[in-house]
Amino acid sequence: MHTGECELVDDDVAGIAVHIGSRVAALADPDEVLVSSTVKDLVAGSGLKFGDRGRHSLKGIPDEWRLFVVQ
Repeated sequence: MHTGECELVDDDVAGIAVHIGSRVAALADPDEVLVSSTVKDLVAGSGLKFGDRGRHSLKGIPDEWRLFVVQ
């Protein structure tokens, strides 16, 4: 899971946030929810707990991204 600005192109949702979300979801095991550090930071104070899954390179996305599993 990731959050960010998206664009509507005809009937499709596009933009880098869509690509990041897709890459993060692809790394998740079938029984888990992975989130980017962006999501983790935005829900601070919610009571959700996260386990650090480390830094990952996401295909086609600059830099490394720290991912977290929702516990």
